[in-house]
Amino acid sequence: MGRVRKVLTKPWVIGALVVAFAGVGAGLYWFQPWKLWQDETVVEALPEVAPSPSPSSSASAEASRSPAAQEPQTLASGELISHEHATSGTVKLVRLADGSHVVRLEGLETSNGPDLRVWLTDAPVKEGVAGWRVFDDGEYVSLGKLKGNKGSQNYALPKEVDPAKYSSVSIWCDRFDVSFGAAELTDR
Repeated sequence: MGRVRKVLTKPWVIGALVVAFAGVGAGLYWFQPWKLWQDETVVEALPEVAPSPSPSSSASAEASRSPAAQEPQTLASGELISHEHATSGTVKLVRLADGSHVVRLEGLETSNGPDLRVWLTDAPVKEGVAGWRVFDDGEYVSLGKLKGNKGSQNYALPKEVDPAKYSSVSIWCDRFDVSFGAAELTDR
C-alpha cells in the first residue's frame, strides 16, 4: 500500500492522469457516442400558407378560391440511400402556395449523431463509400440542423436560393464531413 501511495504522489503520475482524463472528456465530447442509443422523433405537418387577400377582379378571385391554387406542389422527390449509417425515407422539394420552398423528409430513419445537418446540394448521389464525402465538393446550402433522426420534417429554403440549381439532399455530419444518407431529386 505504501508503494502505491508513493507512485500516486509523484508529479508526473498526477500530470499523466489529468491529461488522460482530459483526453477522455474531449473524446466523449467530439464523438458523442451516447447519441447512437438516443432516437429523436419529429413529426411535422407540411406547412400551410394563409390565403392571400382577395384580388379585385372576379376571375382572379375564383382562381384564388380554388383548392389547387392553395395546395403545395411537389417539384421533385427521391428515396434516401445509406452512406455512413443506415438511412431510409423520402425527400421532397415542395413549393408552397406563397411561392416559398421547403425540403420535406418523410419517414426518415437514420442513426443519431453529432452535428447532423440537412444539405441541399448539386452533387450526384453515389452508392456506397464513393458517395460518403462528395457533397461538400460543389455547391450546397445548409438548411439547418437535423431536427430528429426519425419522422417527418420540413426545412425552409432561404428566399435567395434557386432550388433548380440543386439536384440532391444529404443528411450531412458536419463534425466528421461525411454523409449519413442522401437522395437524388428527380422531377415528379
